[in-house]
Amino acid sequence: MAARPPTDPPAGPPAVPPSGPTAASVGGRELRSGPLIVTEDDELIDALLKLCAAAGATPHVVCGAPPPRQAWEAARLVLVGVDVAERMAVLARRPGVLLVGADLDDAAVWQKAVAIGAEHVVFLPDSEPWLLDRVADAAEGVGAPALTVAVMGGRGGAGASTLACALAVTAAREGHRTVLVDVDPLGGGLDVLLGGEEAVGLRWPDLASSRGRVNAVELEQSLPRMHRLAALSWDRGDTLTIPVEAVRTVLGAARRRGGVVVLDLPRRIDDAAAEALEQADLGLLVVPAELRAMAASSRVAAAAAMRLSDLRTVVRGPAPSGMSGGEVAQGLRLPLAGELAPEPGLAADLECGRPPGARPKGPLGRFCTAFLTEALAGAGLTDGGGVAA
Repeated sequence: MAARPPTDPPAGPPAVPPSGPTAASVGGRELRSGPLIVTEDDELIDALLKLCAAAGATPHVVCGAPPPRQAWEAARLVLVGVDVAERMAVLARRPGVLLVGADLDDAAVWQKAVAIGAEHVVFLPDSEPWLLDRVADAAEGVGAPALTVAVMGGRGGAGASTLACALAVTAAREGHRTVLVDVDPLGGGLDVLLGGEEAVGLRWPDLASSRGRVNAVELEQSLPRMHRLAALSWDRGDTLTIPVEAVRTVLGAARRRGGVVVLDLPRRIDDAAAEALEQADLGLLVVPAELRAMAASSRVAAAAAMRLSDLRTVVRGPAPSGMSGGEVAQGLRLPLAGELAPEPGLAADLECGRPPGARPKGPLGRFCTAFLTEALAGAGLTDGGGVAA
């Protein structure tokens, strides 16, 4: 087949930017519902079936056009062969239709694409990586990406890991699909903070070789589950670094499932932390209300702001000198996300396996509920998207 990247028809809907990696998986793959394929071209059917198998999708193939109306309306993605496009024009317009062909010299292909309301014209085989990504998205039921919040400490012991855990616990308690990711190899492990050190599931070293596209559903199912959330942390081994490509792949998969993703980042921004910051929607810098903490935090804030445009500060009390949260935020030139009073009984809770944020009416619980309500609304994710299954 001839090759050409996916191209919009002249008068079609706005393009979806192409993305490129090949399919991959975590553990065994289970085939999931895939696209509707409508064509009578045997060669095209074979090519699309192989592509669907690589994406972990089970397609529904219709060799006569037009297909049944119910199948046309229910499919998440429709792949229409150029050979049957003219017969498809009688069907109602719908999103997610791609016209697939091979002949670059067929000038009529653009008119056919407009006639059926195709979002793209896809020429194989060069467009296979792009189309593979679209098929995998449809199989996974990908919708709006997760609200992704990065949490950092302005100085050592600021309480960033505590806040990250509390945000994740709160989000899960409120019914959002939640993934907590520990990007700090020297932090001691968030699974310990959650009381789930022995929980079964993959840790970062198990995912260090991840490349391309990881199936988002399989990733979530492979991680340890604690307090109604999935957590990715470190094991007790000697691994201290994860390749940037693995971080990009894993975080991309976690975000595709929707809901809330919370990242616990180190103060020193290495390559992995930089990649995590670039995938975050907003960041919280936890700063104790102390003058020295402000000085240390200013450097962390400057480094983080180079990769994340929406960085806010959370000021943790008590304030020995009487500084207010507003004064700390003004000194750092950052918006104030809120102030945190000390959490009564936190140390005892941790010893008993009760994670930060487990008390909805405590300072952590109240802050996290208010923050997530505002942040999810700002991201347009308050209509049920990303609710845990």
